[in-house]
Amino acid sequence: MEKRVSKDMTIAEIISIDNGVIPILLQAGMHCVGCPASQAETLEEAGFVHGQDIDILINKINEYLENK
Repeated sequence: MEKRVSKDMTIAEIISIDNGVIPILLQAGMHCVGCPASQAETLEEAGFVHGQDIDILINKINEYLENK
């Protein structure tokens, strides 16, 4: 089964798919990977707070997952 992320997934859900996405999130300025908000905050919400283009970030994460 191919794993993909979407903007409505929480940061915690995304990390649980593959810890290798953590550096991608950190590079995007999303240092929330270990904070309590990551349990309930969606990728879209975190992207908005951190001023990220969520579509670009989703593409980077999914590209990483596809090429593992």
